[in-house]
Amino acid sequence: MLKATETTGMMKQEGAYMRLRRKPWANDWIQQHPELVISDASQVAQGWRELFGNDNPVHVELGTGKGKFIDEMSRAYPDINFIGMEKYESVLVTGLQRILHDRRENVRFIHGDVLNLFDFFGEKEVDRLFINFTDPWPKNRHEKRRLTYKTFLSLYEKVLKNEQDIHMKTDNQVLFEYSLESMSRYGMILKNISLDLHNSGMEHNIMTEYERKFYQKGQPIYRLEAFFPNDKKEE
Repeated sequence: MLKATETTGMMKQEGAYMRLRRKPWANDWIQQHPELVISDASQVAQGWRELFGNDNPVHVELGTGKGKFIDEMSRAYPDINFIGMEKYESVLVTGLQRILHDRRENVRFIHGDVLNLFDFFGEKEVDRLFINFTDPWPKNRHEKRRLTYKTFLSLYEKVLKNEQDIHMKTDNQVLFEYSLESMSRYGMILKNISLDLHNSGMEHNIMTEYERKFYQKGQPIYRLEAFFPNDKKEE
């Protein structure tokens, strides 16, 4: 998800800006579906497996945007519980509409900020995290807002099960290189690094809205997987 800035009401896309259309009815829609959208951490006080009613793996997309990725993933992998976390209600409501159109029991959303991730998940409760086309925040003074900055990595370390991984995709080379360095410095193990995902031979790749646009323009997509080793977690 390419994050929006509340102060400008704009959505940032690789140095350009698109108008983030405010949907005044979005919050009402979200409030009408507490069975699908979690807005208060107390709703999952007993844990996500209790909410889903099964012990299936839990995969979380951080910044789920309009929900295309998580929608298609939940169709392709019905034995995995998918949760999309999105801060902006005017964006999240589109994902909610997708699920309401073709209801599936293995999808939920969180209306909340990634900074509050540990409020919604217990220790070692998550089996995989996805970070797809997040805002690169290119200015140095905004480094702490990047979702691969060390503060965020410490949150991911808390919620991910031992040696379970993060999957990241971006079209932004600078952010990708930054993420490789940030994760490596933090002590994470990197694997399956691709500098051109769509020419890598990878199978079963599900695209996000932005990924499809970038791919159609011929822009390379960068991808990585990373995990926290056991010895890192035990320190």
